[in-house]
Amino acid sequence: MGTRRKLGRKTLSKPRTSYGVQNGSRIFITDNSGAKIAQIINVDGSKTRLRRLPKASVGSVCTVTIKKGRPDLRGNIVKAVIVRQKMIYRRLDGTRLCFEDNAGVIITKEGDPKATEIRGPIAREAAELFPRLASISSLII
Repeated sequence: MGTRRKLGRKTLSKPRTSYGVQNGSRIFITDNSGAKIAQIINVDGSKTRLRRLPKASVGSVCTVTIKKGRPDLRGNIVKAVIVRQKMIYRRLDGTRLCFEDNAGVIITKEGDPKATEIRGPIAREAAELFPRLASISSLII
């Protein structure tokens, strides 16, 4: 018998950071796609204990539903990546960082942003995992 290989895209490993949002959390959508507020309904790739809510941090890909925004987007289920979180998290160099709000950017299945502009700063962890986010953002912290 042969070996079992993983199929699909190779993912970059991201260092574990303090979880800032979980299922049911509402995040601001900080791009110009037309959505304003989204609610997290699932965190991709998370494995938890039974009945424990999956958690996400900066750089995590989540499935969200649009709660406020353009009428044609409202109620749609899309993918988003978390770019800012309120909870303090520690970087590998020892610095600690937090933002004023929890925010995300809507992405496609391939990981490219749906919008052409990101308002406000984004975390370096998200920019390293998604280079296309870094190219359209105004400020990387």
